[in-house]
Amino acid sequence: MAEKPEPVKVLYCPICSLPAEYCEFGPDFEKCKPWLIINAPELYPDLLKEANEKEAERISEQLQFAGISSSGADGAVSSVQSGETSSSKQEEVKRLPGGKIKKKARQEVVIEKVVRNKRKSITIIKGMELFGIKLSDASKKLG
Repeated sequence: MAEKPEPVKVLYCPICSLPAEYCEFGPDFEKCKPWLIINAPELYPDLLKEANEKEAERISEQLQFAGISSSGADGAVSSVQSGETSSSKQEEVKRLPGGKIKKKARQEVVIEKVVRNKRKSITIIKGMELFGIKLSDASKKLG
């Protein structure tokens, strides 16, 4: 006789109540990450790497704050070099309180056509001020 197939055991996330494989598509993936790192590291290896990098970065910051370098003998040189690299990273990405990252707004011009009544339409142009165009001058030229 043929063997009965074993039922599949599905690991459900207690935060979003989705299977662990689908947490990234759920509404609270940021909240699910710590639980996934502990309970399902094989599903998201990149989360594990990211957590290890953050932990190493946090420890190095604590060491720098305490005045201890991680390399030992070249203490002054390494702390200066690592200080320079951390400040350049902070210039690229702004971090808000709570660890949130502020993304730079994409510079683009958006042109919309809005229908008014039945045959009348209005063209709306957004984002021209990002490129240094004076809106009063542009409205005169485009009008």
